[in-house]
Amino acid sequence: MQPDFAFLKRLYNSFDPFRPLPAGDPAYVDCKEVRGDGDILVEVGREILYSNRMTCQLYAGHRGAGKSTELLRLQKHLNEQGCFVVYFATDEEDIDAEDAQYTDILLACTRHLLEALKDSASPNALLNWLEERWQDLKDLALTEVSLEKLSVEAKISQFAKITANLRAEPSQRQKIREKVNPHTIKLIEALNQFIKDAKQHLPSGYSQLVLIADNLDRIVPIPQEDGRTNHDQIFLDRNEQLKALDCHLIYTVPISLLYSNQAANVANIYGNAQVLPMIMVQTPENQNYQRGINKVTELLQKRLSLIDSSLSIVDMFENREALDNLCLMSGGHVRNLLLLMKEAIKYSDSLPISNRALQKALSELRNTYRNTVFANEWEALAKVHFSKQIENDQLYRGLLFNRCILEYRFLNKLGESQVWYDIHPLIKGIKEFQDGYDKLYPS
Repeated sequence: MQPDFAFLKRLYNSFDPFRPLPAGDPAYVDCKEVRGDGDILVEVGREILYSNRMTCQLYAGHRGAGKSTELLRLQKHLNEQGCFVVYFATDEEDIDAEDAQYTDILLACTRHLLEALKDSASPNALLNWLEERWQDLKDLALTEVSLEKLSVEAKISQFAKITANLRAEPSQRQKIREKVNPHTIKLIEALNQFIKDAKQHLPSGYSQLVLIADNLDRIVPIPQEDGRTNHDQIFLDRNEQLKALDCHLIYTVPISLLYSNQAANVANIYGNAQVLPMIMVQTPENQNYQRGINKVTELLQKRLSLIDSSLSIVDMFENREALDNLCLMSGGHVRNLLLLMKEAIKYSDSLPISNRALQKALSELRNTYRNTVFANEWEALAKVHFSKQIENDQLYRGLLFNRCILEYRFLNKLGESQVWYDIHPLIKGIKEFQDGYDKLYPS
C-alpha cells in the first residue's frame, strides 16, 4: 500500500496523544469494563448531584491515562443535570508544574471563575481586593496602569496578567506569592462573595456551580528538608483553603500522593479519591488479557475510522502479532499507545507499518524509560513485577509518578475492586531491570 503524503499526515495527526477528547467525540471508547468498572459520572458526578452540601473531590491517575477526557465527559453530564461547570487546565496558562504552590492554584481558580461568571455576578468584592493590593502588585503585572481609570473588563484583564506571570515569569513568581500569601484569607472571602452572587444569577436552567481544576496531577514532587514534599504542603497543609470555595470542587492530584504515608489523612480530609487506572492488557499472572487488548485495539480503530471508515487497524500493520505487541507494550496507557502509533507511522514510508518501524518506536520509548530510572531503583521495579504490589516508600511513589509503575484494577468474582501494580512493559526489555530481577529471583 503506497499512500500519498496527505493521507499519512492525516493518519499521523489522528493519533495525537496530547489532545484530550471533548465530550461526545466519535473517537471516544468506554473502557470502564477493563478498568475495574469505575465510572466518573457515578463516582464523582453523583457525589455532586446527591449532596446537600458543597463537595470537594480529588481525581487521580497516571498522567496520560485519559483523566482530562473523562473530566470533559463529566462537565457535559453535569451541565445537562443543571450544573454550571467551570473547567480549566491549570498548566496551560496559570501554573508551572515544575514549581507550583497553593497560592498559584488559588489565583488560577479566581481568574477562571471571574472570566466565566463576570456577566452573571458583580466582581466588585474581588476587584476591591485587587485594588487594595495593586500598589504592591502592579509592578509584578508588568504594568504602570492605574486601576481606578479602567473598566471592569480591563481590571479583570490586569488580574489575569498577574496569574499569567506566575507561569511565564519565574523571576517574578516568588515575589507575587510573597505579596499575595498574607492576604489569601481575604481573597477567599472576596471570591466567595462573588461566588454567592454568581449562584443567585446563574443562566437559566442552572442551579449549582462546579469548578474543575485539571492537570494539578502534573505538579512535580519536590522533597522538603523535613522529608515531606510540596504535594503535602499544597493538598494537606492548605486543605482548608482548597476546600473553602463555596461551590462544588474537583481537583486532580498526583497519584503518588494517594500512596504516601499521608494516604489516611488525604482520605480523612477529602473522602475516597477516585482513581483512573490503566486499561488492563495483562493479568496479574502475566498472561495476555484479551478483553483489554480488544479494547485498546478498538481505541486505535476509532481514530483510524475518522480518517477512512473502510480501513481496518489490523491492515495497518505487517501482521496481527505486531498490532497485539503494540497493545501489550503500551501497558494500557492511552498516551503511550497513541505516541507509539504516531512514531511508528513517522518511521514508515508506506503502509502497512513495518515491524522494523514499530520496533524503532518501541526502542525509543524504552530508552526514555531507561533514562528515567535511577541505579538504585531497578531492584524495586523487580520486586513490583514479582509481587504486583508496591511499598509505602518515597522511592516507589517516585516511580508511580514517573509512570514506571502502573496501577490496574479489576472486579473479582464477588464484585469487589482489586488493585494491583506492575512495571511498564517496556522496562522488562531493559538489561538493568533484567539483571536486577535475576539477582533477586534467580531461576
